[in-house]
Amino acid sequence: MTFSAAEDRYDSMPYRRVGRSGLKLPAISLGLWHNFGDDKRFDEQRAILRRAFDLGVNHFDLANNYGPPDGSAETNFGRHLKEDFRPYRDELVISTKAGYYMWPGPYGEWGSRKYLISSLDQSLQRMGLDYVDIFYSHRPDPETPLEETMGALDYAVRSGKALYAGISSYTPEQTIEAARILKDLGTPLLIHQPSYSMLNRWTEDGSPNLYEALDQVGAGSIAFSPLAQGMLTDRYLNGIPADSRAAKARFLSEDAITDEKLERIRGLHDIAEDRGQSLAQMAIAWVLRDQQKGSPVTSALIGASSVGQLEDSLFAINNLGFTSEELTAIDEFAVESDINLWKQPVS
Repeated sequence: MTFSAAEDRYDSMPYRRVGRSGLKLPAISLGLWHNFGDDKRFDEQRAILRRAFDLGVNHFDLANNYGPPDGSAETNFGRHLKEDFRPYRDELVISTKAGYYMWPGPYGEWGSRKYLISSLDQSLQRMGLDYVDIFYSHRPDPETPLEETMGALDYAVRSGKALYAGISSYTPEQTIEAARILKDLGTPLLIHQPSYSMLNRWTEDGSPNLYEALDQVGAGSIAFSPLAQGMLTDRYLNGIPADSRAAKARFLSEDAITDEKLERIRGLHDIAEDRGQSLAQMAIAWVLRDQQKGSPVTSALIGASSVGQLEDSLFAINNLGFTSEELTAIDEFAVESDINLWKQPVS
């Protein structure tokens, strides 16, 4: 059946300006990291994407290595785009990234110009696109000069293969320097994609911290893993389910869910109940809390394994406000928990 998007798709979702750019993103965006590879039925993927767009989610975030297998999320998304979303291309913000391992040899990962541009060309081919809206350096490269990596992003924009340039998991100092290089080249840094949640607060550390650095350079941010790989949901309140991500050791191990963390999660769950939200909804709302109170996050990047899970997460937009008393209570349990899998090693 031909897809026809809901006419009221923009009526309820808030949209936030990205830094000092002209681009706006939905408060909640959909990431295709999980559940869009070849291990997920195509019709189930389609249902999630269609429902997301009908509810105002017009930003879909990918990377070259999303799957499994690597690249399959982009290939599958290309089919969805061709079959359902081609008429709406100008309404969509589509992003992809390059930085992690994709193919053998010295040019199959990290941040060289050779790898980044080759990967972008492959991503465009897989998705059947002429351009992506945002192209990211997925992680900083400790060996390639930052000038080369940023030069590749500048080239991607100047060549018309991307509209905007982004970075992910860069430190505040790296972010400031990356933005300076891009500005000198004439391509502003649009956005940073860090991991951020109530149990992973590294972005608030340092002077300047990441958000202060982004404010300084005029860039926005989109927080990935706001549910801490599923820890900030009701899934683990009474143990580790056999079908959970932790049980399958997919980016989250059973060892990571300690009694101490469970105590924090249960404390946060009680606060969410008092707010009339699920823990997941409150976790998303907290990431998006008032930008003048410590979290200049443009958009929260969520995943979804079903339409029901998607709808539950999007319901967070109905209660984004927090009282000072609630934030104080949350801070008692929302402490750094050493779960940042993307933290750069100390040299």
